[in-house]
Amino acid sequence: MLKLTCLAKNCINNFRCNGQLRKIMTGIQPQFFDYFLVLDFEATCEDFTKIQPVQEIIEFPVLKISAKTFESEATFHQYVQPRVNRELTSFCTKLTGIIQDMVDDQPHLEETLQKFDVWLKDQNLVNQRFCFVTYGDWDLKTMLPGQCEYFNVPLPAYFKQWMNIKLPISDLTGIWPKGMLSALDVLRLHHIGRHHSGIDDCANIAKMLKFLALKGKVFEPTVCHT
Repeated sequence: MLKLTCLAKNCINNFRCNGQLRKIMTGIQPQFFDYFLVLDFEATCEDFTKIQPVQEIIEFPVLKISAKTFESEATFHQYVQPRVNRELTSFCTKLTGIIQDMVDDQPHLEETLQKFDVWLKDQNLVNQRFCFVTYGDWDLKTMLPGQCEYFNVPLPAYFKQWMNIKLPISDLTGIWPKGMLSALDVLRLHHIGRHHSGIDDCANIAKMLKFLALKGKVFEPTVCHT
């Protein structure tokens, strides 16, 4: 009996090594990445018009999601002080829940990017395979590159690859989701927190990511700029 028990343990360890046991127990397939970094910016805004001359990030949240368990292991969350439109509009506060005191005396974008880079190193992510996950392409295709260009701030290369979670949702359901609430509804998931709170939106994206993983999805970048 002891020999059989030891043999069984060895078999289980072998399964764990190659990811097959995890697949059998949870439905989660082995992934190409070690971690997914769920990101959702909030930015200065105005009602019915594009804020001029530049939109600026005011909330910079990222969740570190294990590609094995699809649970969150760490959080980077920083409010960011805008330079051009320093006073938040009433529309912006109503939409995001971010009030003026939350951005006053906070670091500007370039310092926030430096802090994020330190966080990546502290989390040992520079030695891991990771991919950003966003809801739509706006965050990393438009928002961050546009602000970096306006203020002549170097854009780290790791921000040039990401997965727009709308694509795997569409692949699974045959429906192209519009807003985040509609995506949650399509997947029959409950919304948590406040919509347009960056950190809460990240939690909801992570929830969708895990749901898709449990359905057997293997995730790949949808955008990769060289």
